[in-house]
Amino acid sequence: MVVTAQETEQETTTAYKKRVLESTEVDFLTSYYSQEGDNAAVTGGIGTEELTDFTPTIVVSVPLNDDDVLTIDAGISAYTSASSSNVDPFDTNESANPFVASSGASRQDVLTTVVGTYSHSSDNRNNIWSANLALANEYDYFSVGFGGSYTRLFNEKNTELTLKANVFLDTWNAIYPSELRDNPGFIEFDDESRNSYSLGVGFSQILSKKLQGSLSVDFIQQEGLLSTPFQRVQFNDVADVIVEEFTLADDIERLPDSRFKIASGGRLHYYINEFLLVRTFYRYYADDWGINSHTASIEVPIKITDKLTLYPSYRFYMQTEADYFAPFNQHVSTQEFYTSDYDLSDFNANQYGFGIGYTDIFTKTHVWKFGLKSIDLRFRQYERNSGLKASIFSGGFNFVMD
Repeated sequence: MVVTAQETEQETTTAYKKRVLESTEVDFLTSYYSQEGDNAAVTGGIGTEELTDFTPTIVVSVPLNDDDVLTIDAGISAYTSASSSNVDPFDTNESANPFVASSGASRQDVLTTVVGTYSHSSDNRNNIWSANLALANEYDYFSVGFGGSYTRLFNEKNTELTLKANVFLDTWNAIYPSELRDNPGFIEFDDESRNSYSLGVGFSQILSKKLQGSLSVDFIQQEGLLSTPFQRVQFNDVADVIVEEFTLADDIERLPDSRFKIASGGRLHYYINEFLLVRTFYRYYADDWGINSHTASIEVPIKITDKLTLYPSYRFYMQTEADYFAPFNQHVSTQEFYTSDYDLSDFNANQYGFGIGYTDIFTKTHVWKFGLKSIDLRFRQYERNSGLKASIFSGGFNFVMD
C-alpha cells in the first residue's frame, strides 16, 4: 500500500504544471497622433504635412489549454491628411495651394488590421513555438502576412534565444496625381505588388541580479512596387507649369524595385533599487539605398507606490539621406530614380516622453466579468530639424477574466 501511495503522489506531481496563461486577458489600446510640417511628399517636398490619426485596438489572449495560447489583435487606423488630400488639389472651390488642404476623397481613410497568433510552450517551458497570420486593408492597399518564431530558454531560464521569420505580400491599387492621369506621356507602374521577407535573431541574458541585456539583428528584403504612386516630383530642367498656386508634377516618385535592410541593436536594463529602473536602447540601421541611421533612447521608470509608476523617457534619432532624394524642384529628368519624400532625407529628431502606469495584480476594480489589472497612459513629443512636429497620446487598459 505504501508503494502504491508513493507512485500515485509522483504521478500527480509530474502531471501538474503552471499554465502559460491562467485566464483570458483583454487589452484595450488607443492612440491619437497629430503632426504638422511643410515638406509634403504628395506635393513634391513642399506643402502642408498636417495629419491626424486615431487608432483604437483590442487584443484578446485566450488560453486554449495549459500550453497553448491564441491571441487576436484587431484595430483600425482612421486618419485625416491635408497632404494626401492634394492628390487632386483642384476638387475644391478654393484656389489650389500645396499649403492648403483640398476636400477630396483622399483626404481621409481607414486602415483595418487583424493579426492572429498561436503559441505553444513545451512542458518545461524552455521551448516556445508561435505562428501568425496578418491581414490589412486600406482604400489603395491590401496586405496578407504570415510567419512564425521559435524561442529557446536555457541556463535555468537566464538565457533566451529567439529566431523569427515573416513574409508580407502586398498589393497596391495605384492612385496617381490628378494632372497625370490623362497625360499620354505618363508611364504607370505595370506591377502593383510588393513582397517583404524578414528574418530576425534575438539573444537575451540575465547578467546579474540587477542587470539584463539583449541583442538583436533583423534582415529584410523587399521586392516590387516600393514607390508611393501619388507622391509628386518636379524637375529643375523642365519648365514649371503652375495652375492657380499649385506646381504640377513632372512625374511621380520612382524608386528601385528592391531594397535590402539590416538593423541591429541592443538593450540594457539596470535595476537600481525598488523605486528606480533604467532602460537603455541603441539600434543601427543600414540599407542599400544609402540610408544609415542611429537610434538611442533611455527610459527611467520611477515607482511612486506599489501601484503607481512614472515613465519619463527620451529618444534621439539621426539618418543620412537616400541616394535618390532631393528637395522640391531639384531633380533632373535624366535620373533613373528620384524622390522628394523627406522621410528619406538627411535629418535628426528628438522625442520627449512621459507616462504614468497603474498596476493592481489583485484586480479589485471590475467591469462585468473582467478585473482591471493595469492602466498605462503616455504622451510623446516628436521634433525633426526639418520642421516636422508631432504629438502622440496613447493609452492601454489590461483586463483579466475572473
